[in-house]
Amino acid sequence: MSLFKSICRRGFGALVLAGLAASALNTAPAKAATPDEIKARGKLMVGVLTDYPPFGGTDANQQPAGYDADVAALMAKDLGVKLELVPVTGPNRIPYLLTNKVDVLIATFGITPERQKQVLFSNPYSTLTIYVLAPKSLKIEKPEDLKSVTISVARASTQDIAISAIAPQGTPLKRYDDDATALQALISGQVQAMGASNTILAQLNKDYPQLGIEPKITLKEQANGMAFRKADTALAEYANTFIAKIEGDGELSKINQKWFGIPLKKLPPMPKFSGDKW
Repeated sequence: MSLFKSICRRGFGALVLAGLAASALNTAPAKAATPDEIKARGKLMVGVLTDYPPFGGTDANQQPAGYDADVAALMAKDLGVKLELVPVTGPNRIPYLLTNKVDVLIATFGITPERQKQVLFSNPYSTLTIYVLAPKSLKIEKPEDLKSVTISVARASTQDIAISAIAPQGTPLKRYDDDATALQALISGQVQAMGASNTILAQLNKDYPQLGIEPKITLKEQANGMAFRKADTALAEYANTFIAKIEGDGELSKINQKWFGIPLKKLPPMPKFSGDKW
C-alpha cells in the first residue's frame, strides 16, 4: 500500500486497533514492579502502538511490528523472559499502564511535563524528528536557502510552526489540511519540499525511492521514553541501563537502520522542564 493511501486509511485503522486494544483487556494484569519479579513471572508485557509505522505498525500477520516492538524484544531477551506485546492507542496508553495491563509502555511516547506528572519516564530510547525534506538534487543547507523553495506542510502542524519561524520572509509555504495532501503535493511535484517527520521520510523512501528524498534541515526533535508506573523505580533504573547498553553496542542503531534506513544518531539527554527537581 502506498504511503498516501496508508495515511488516508488511518481513521479506519484506528477502529480496528481499538478492537485489538480492547481484546487485550482479557490479558492477565501485570503486577510486576521490579526486574526480578518479571524474571520470576517469566514474561514481559509491553504496550506498543500499532497505528504509527515504522515506530509501531503491524506485519503481514497483523501482529505488532516496528522499531518499538524490536526494542521490546531486545529488552525481553536481556531479561531472559518471554515477550507479550499488547496493542495500545494514543489515548489509552496511560490507562493501560496505570491499571497494570502492561509492565511498560514502549510506544513512541514523547517525554513532556504533563505526562511526567502521571508516569515515570526512562531516558530517551528514540526521537521523533521533524525535518524539511527535499530531493537530494535540491541544494538546501540553511534556512536562507528556503526563500525560493515551495514547501508543503499540514496547516497549523508542528512543522508548519517550525518552518514559519525560520524561513525568510516571502518563502512560498503552501499549507494543506493534513499530512496526506501535503505529501501528495510533494509526490506529484506541486511543491519542491515538505515539512514532515522521520516516519514520513522512512515510508517515502520505501514507497517512492525514485524521488531521492532526504532531510535537509532539522526543525525539532521529540525525545521518546519508555513509561512506567511512578512506583516502579527499579524497573525504570534497569531500563536506563538497558538503553545505554543497546545504544553503546550498536543494537539500537541496527534497529534504526532497519526501520528508518539510517544509523541512529546519538540519543538526546533526558529533557529538563521548568520545576524539575532532578
